[in-house]
Amino acid sequence: MTDPTIDWIAAALFGVALVHTFAAKQLERLSHRHPRHAGLFHLLGEVEVVFGFWAIVLVLVMALVAGRGAALDYAESRNYTEPLFVFVVMVVAASRPVLQTVMRAVGAIARLAPLPTPLVSAWLGLAAVPLLGSLITEPAAMTIAALLLAPLVFRPGVPERIKYLALGVLFVNVSIGGTLTSYAAPPVLMVAAAWQWDSAFMLANFGWKAALAVLVNASVAAFLLRRHLVAGPDEAGTAGAEPVPLAVVGVHLALLAGVVMLAHHPVAFLALFLLFLGFTQAYARHQDPLILKEALLVGFFLAGLVVLGGLQRWWLQPIVAGLEPLALFFGALALTAVTDNAALTYLARSSPASPTRRSTCWWPVRWRVAG
Repeated sequence: MTDPTIDWIAAALFGVALVHTFAAKQLERLSHRHPRHAGLFHLLGEVEVVFGFWAIVLVLVMALVAGRGAALDYAESRNYTEPLFVFVVMVVAASRPVLQTVMRAVGAIARLAPLPTPLVSAWLGLAAVPLLGSLITEPAAMTIAALLLAPLVFRPGVPERIKYLALGVLFVNVSIGGTLTSYAAPPVLMVAAAWQWDSAFMLANFGWKAALAVLVNASVAAFLLRRHLVAGPDEAGTAGAEPVPLAVVGVHLALLAGVVMLAHHPVAFLALFLLFLGFTQAYARHQDPLILKEALLVGFFLAGLVVLGGLQRWWLQPIVAGLEPLALFFGALALTAVTDNAALTYLARSSPASPTRRSTCWWPVRWRVAG
């Protein structure tokens, strides 16, 4: 799309979307002040809705300015494989058979270790589970870690500073622990295909460094937490749940593996997802409610990035090309503290750059200390 008018409109709407991101909390508050329109304000107050909403506005404006055909041509020219994949893999990986299997495995390892079980459980929740996120995705890893750590750390009687310490380490470790593969973390997934970063490349160039940082972070945190840890319920989060039959677990794991292997073939992994939905209905007694809403919101957010970000190259490329690597590094480091990391990596993808400049842009996004 080369129409300067459309380019300027797209840039303006992208800026509005960024402002909307910061104003999301205020919109959420308006839902309480104006009950009549509470649903609308609550919807617009969801951060995941922001880019998708303004992407829809962009397509509608394009239809008015350039014609319906041009707007549809642009929307259909975008590649939505990554948003679709994130939606599917989040739902499958966060299903009860997968979560329960991982939880029970972690509990068994903690009991076998020659150290106090609460200490080992806390360390596994802060180290092993975040690294496992590279296989089962970051959202699933965060869910498991939260269930594992809740009865150990996030309970009455534990000082607030200790809780914040554990929470901060967990956020950072889950964020960087998903970089051992090319599909588990949305910021990585959004650039992996365009930059030819497969899982082997990620592990060799970024993953081992991230794993080392995760292990150090978790070890230091577990040492500081040791005096406040008490024995929690066995297999926290699964003690009251009926064990899932091995056959059902096997089907879920096989479908998850199939979705991952077919990550670049949306027709194929969507077919597996439909099979997964049918299977969960057939064996509903072994399932918890699927996280369809949460996964749809993340997919909608990423799809909005694809639509809005596709028209930002005209102003972004000259800026990136004119920056020295060190300035680019610190610029990305500053921006990742105030905006979404997936948005930053997608913008970096929109601006052709050498491998060195790609790494310079990308590392601060994953090594942020907040957000």
